[in-house]
Order: sequence, then structure tokens, then C-alpha cells
Amino acid sequence: MIPRYESAELTAIFSDRNRMRLWRDIELAVVRALADTGELDAAEVAPLFEREVIVDDDFVERVLAREAITNHDLAAFVDVLQASYTTAASRFIHFGLTSSDIVDTALSLQIVAAMELMLTAVDHLLVTLRTQSYQYRRTVMLGRTHGMAAEPTTFGAKLALWTLALDRERVRLVRARRQMAVGKLSGAVGTYSNITPALEARALASLGLDPAPSTQVIGRDRHSEVIMALASTAAMIESCALEIRHLARSEVMEVQEPFAPGQKGSSAMPHKRNPILAERLCGMARLARSFVVPALEDVSLWHERDISHSSVERMMFPDAFQLVYYMVTRFDRLIADLVVYDETMAKNVANTHGLIYSQSLLLAMVRSGLDRDVAYRIVQEATTQVLNDAGELGELLMKDERCPLSADQIEALTSLDRLLVNLDPLFDRLRALEGSQWISIS
Repeated sequence: MIPRYESAELTAIFSDRNRMRLWRDIELAVVRALADTGELDAAEVAPLFEREVIVDDDFVERVLAREAITNHDLAAFVDVLQASYTTAASRFIHFGLTSSDIVDTALSLQIVAAMELMLTAVDHLLVTLRTQSYQYRRTVMLGRTHGMAAEPTTFGAKLALWTLALDRERVRLVRARRQMAVGKLSGAVGTYSNITPALEARALASLGLDPAPSTQVIGRDRHSEVIMALASTAAMIESCALEIRHLARSEVMEVQEPFAPGQKGSSAMPHKRNPILAERLCGMARLARSFVVPALEDVSLWHERDISHSSVERMMFPDAFQLVYYMVTRFDRLIADLVVYDETMAKNVANTHGLIYSQSLLLAMVRSGLDRDVAYRIVQEATTQVLNDAGELGELLMKDERCPLSADQIEALTSLDRLLVNLDPLFDRLRALEGSQWISIS
């Protein structure tokens, strides 16, 4: 990931140093389990735990230099780790294991750590969205379908729906994290030929993982679920960012991205205040989606294992997490600081000259006994007059002898409060979410 969109925390999680630290920890967890179960002499392997081998930049460089000879990263790591000890017990490092035991288990630990960071950011965004939805609960604005004025809604209702959508994404992320909280130490083709299931379970438990029935590798359906959950979260944020872009258009101007002192919207036109962050989020979602196909293609491997997935995952997971984490944290900032022009929203509603009440008036005519198609034509003709600047919809229908509604009925039907009276259950759903522990990842 280029530094422009990089999270230092995620960079650390997917760094060579952290990966090799995890490899070290897994190797030693297996040795400890072998000693605890009596398969190795505890006194003999004790020196391996008396001094921690520090995995620093120098260690990583030694592994990379060794890999240039072995052309095998895990084999090079094992060579360097064994050489870092002065005890003959180092020969028990990687005892009964295959490379994928270490590599796949470490990748699971990396993904779980990255997902925990992601979920913490999602939880914060959920709180921001919910807070803003309450703030703008009664801020009336146009609802639009096909880009055209439809019926009124509130900006808070829009934000409430975004909150609920993100909460659904959180469910997917939590499930994907749970699917990845597994490891495997079952050997060359997953048959436990040299490591018993009980020993595997013991070693993995010390790492906070459960055993996964596997071939030589953990099934990549788990990994693809992670990528799909990340891509789905990105798509949800994109849908919100796209809406912000539309609402920020000059001829709409109902919201605006925060514009800092000294900021420039255009190198040529000083008046420009472009929705650059929302546009960036839309672009990044395209990249996030691009990982879904290779993740699914990684599911199919030859026999018990090949490494066609390996090169994909080395780039895919760090970049996918970086992209979506950036999107979540920047969207959080955008929502928190969004400039909302409630007066413009009200003005745009008023400028429909009553068109937003067309359905209410139609239904009232039908209730009065008028044939639906006849009522539809009466209202449609009146709306055409409104579009030709002939007046307000309600006033025009009051003058139409074909309309069966009284002036008082029409006045009651052309009320914003009446159209929005049933929004409370939507916000009740948000209150229900307040009882959920978003910060809890389990």
C-alpha cells in the first residue's frame, strides 16, 4: 500500500517482522506442547524458552539472505531460528510440521488482529452515524428516486438507514473474523502423521486459535469470506459517499464536505469546493471489490495443496485491509464534520410546489370512491400544470371540479408532518442497537 492511504497499525501487523515473530511463537508453542505432553523431554527443550530470540530487522535480513539460497521462505526462517540458539534442543524446532502449518496459522493470527482493528474503527463509525442520525432526525429533505423529487424524508432517517446497513456489515465482519480464528498443525497433508490432534489443539489454544480440519492448507473459503466482507463494507460506504456527492452538487447544495482554512478546491477556479473525499471513497471501493475474484479463485487448489494462492494473498490481504480501514476511518471523519444546509433542504422541498403530496392526494380520491385510473389522471394533469409553473398542486386540485376532495381535506393531506409521522420505528431500531456491545468483537 502506498503511504498516502497507509495505516501504521496495519502495516505493522502485515510486516515481515511481525510475520516472523508469529512464526517463532507458533514453532515454540508446538515444542512446548510436545514437552507438556511428554513427547519431548521438558528439561532438554527448556533452554529454548530461557532466552527469547528477538525478531528484529537484523533477524529479518538474515532470513531474507538465507531465502536467497533456499528459495523457500519458511525453510530459511527455520534455519535462522535454529542457528539463533546455542543449544542442541533447537533441532526440535519445526518437529513434525510442514511449512503450511506455520504459514497458515500465522496468517490467521494476522487476519484476526487486522479484523479487530477494523471492527474497532467500524464501531466508532457506527456511533458517529447514530449520533448524527439523531441530530438530524427532524431535518426534512426531499427523498429522490431516479434522481427526481419523490416524497419527503429526513436527513436523520437517511443516516439511520446507513447506520443499520453498517451494522449488517459488522455482522459479516465478525463472522469472517470468527471463521479465521483457526490454525492447523496437522502435517504434510493434514493427516496428523507426526502431530496428534490433541497436541495440535493444545498448541493452538495457547495462541488463541481453534483447530481447523485441513489438507496441507486451511480451506480458502474462510479467507475468501474475509475479502468478501471487506468488499461489502466498502460497497456500503461507497453508496453513502455517492449520495453525499449528489447532495453536494451546486444545484442541490444540501450538504458539503468540510473545507479547511487554506484548502483549495481547484487550481484554476477559486470558487470550487469539490466532494473530493466522497469521490476518493467511491474510487477505493472499486479497488476493494477487485480482490473478490482472486480470493474466490484461491479456493480451488490442486489436490491437498499448491501455492497458486500464496502470491495473491501476500498482496491481497494487506492491501484489502488497508483500503477498507482507510475508507471506514475517513468516512467516520466525513460524517462527523459534514456541513448540513437544513435551510436549503427545506427550500428544495418547498420548491416542489406540492408535488410531494401527489400520492397522498391520489389515495384519498380512491378512498372517496373514485376509480384509481381516473384519480391518477386528475392528479397527473395537475402535476403537469405545476411543472409548467401554474401554481401549487393542492390549490390546482381545489379548483378542479373533478376532484372529490374538499379544501380542508386537501389542506390536511398536504402536510409534511403527516407524511413523516411513521418514522419513529426506524429510530427505535437505532435505540435497540444502543443495547448491543459494538465494541465487543466476540
